[in-house]
Amino acid sequence: MVLKPDSQTGGKRTNVRWFILAMIFIVTVFNYVDRATLSIAAPSMRHELGFDALTMGIAFSAFGWAYTAMQIPGGLVLDRFGARMVLGVSLILWSALTFLQGFVHLFASAFIALFALRFLMGIAESPAFPCNSRLTVMWFPSAERGLATSVFQLAQYFALAVFTPIMTFTVSAWGWHYVFFTTGAVGIVLGFLWLRSVREPQRDHRVSRAELDYIASGGGLPTMGDSPQPFRWSQVGAIAANRMMIGIYIGQFCLTSITWFFLTWFPTYLIEAKGMSILKVGLVAAVPAVAGCVGGLIGGLWSDWMLKRGFSLTAARKTPIICGLVLSSTIVVANYVHSTAVVILVMSVAFFAKGVGNLGWCIVGDVSPKHAMGISGGIFNLCGNLASIVTPLAIGWMIKSTGSFEIALTYIGGLSLLGAAAYLLIVGKLQRLDLDDPGSAPREETSPHLKPRHGN
Repeated sequence: MVLKPDSQTGGKRTNVRWFILAMIFIVTVFNYVDRATLSIAAPSMRHELGFDALTMGIAFSAFGWAYTAMQIPGGLVLDRFGARMVLGVSLILWSALTFLQGFVHLFASAFIALFALRFLMGIAESPAFPCNSRLTVMWFPSAERGLATSVFQLAQYFALAVFTPIMTFTVSAWGWHYVFFTTGAVGIVLGFLWLRSVREPQRDHRVSRAELDYIASGGGLPTMGDSPQPFRWSQVGAIAANRMMIGIYIGQFCLTSITWFFLTWFPTYLIEAKGMSILKVGLVAAVPAVAGCVGGLIGGLWSDWMLKRGFSLTAARKTPIICGLVLSSTIVVANYVHSTAVVILVMSVAFFAKGVGNLGWCIVGDVSPKHAMGISGGIFNLCGNLASIVTPLAIGWMIKSTGSFEIALTYIGGLSLLGAAAYLLIVGKLQRLDLDDPGSAPREETSPHLKPRHGN
């Protein structure tokens, strides 16, 4: 039952939104830990199961095929059942599927079993980031949303930084099977904890009226609620055909391509191209992830600082993204250096920059139609995560064709520049789309307390 305003606790402003953000962060960490398990297990699995580079690339891409295809259906489910329930059930399902991947060697065809489980895992995870975006829009005012989005976005770097050494040690000590068993089991427990402790603002007895008013007056949508919303296919067409959104989609595909290089082929790159042991990879691969964590925080704080200083929403969101994507293109420098330390430095700079520019979900919260955020987030994530299919396959083909990673790194660097160009030349002014009133002009979203005084 939705709580009425007078049933909220006291007049003092609570800070329940930060607890909700902490839970979103933890869940997103395990979202990426579960995605990364295969990349950590891959070198040992290839040796034991006889997979070549292209076969491994196909296995990597299985998640992406399903995850991408299910984005719009996942958005519809989100708009129908709400972020709390959808994300909690999704977490339990994808963690169970991760656990089962430890048994693929028992099947007649380990490859088919692995592909099927990764495919199903992609379906289960498909609503996760639209849920995160919806919750941050409901719980945070505009001037805190850049930081809030960056916090759940940097979970991917935190996951790689903290859990890569743990997972590589697990593989080294007990075998690749156990990396799936341990991460899957923890995720299942976390799913039940999420369902017990997380609520939407209007349904949370811990939140005060003052906090709800603070969120709403700052441009948040705490009363959006989770009541079913009518769906029209024309909404999908109107969102997807909008020039601003097309530019955002291109930029997100390019940004996500960098992520998927690090999630899939980076450990193999360090082992096969740089001759590192699996244990050394566990330590070294964490360094760029730490840099990405720092970059993610800086990007969010930078964007919110600009907004609070009176810059337009367009300038505050696009500036970190464009700068981050341009700097990420320096990943190609790794092709021209031989020192392991310098290579890791180059990768760290690239991942740091990618973190700075990782504000796409914040923009989706800023510009999506208020009653179609699930659908809008689904379309956005579909376009971005085409990279989860293209990147593993393209790099696997490049490695098999050339025997090296040089073209692969050039490919990632080129996409970084393409993403920056999309935001610079296509996106234009950031404005919230209004599907309920097609004749009205979209308006730029800013906090009601802020008066933009700078250009776009």
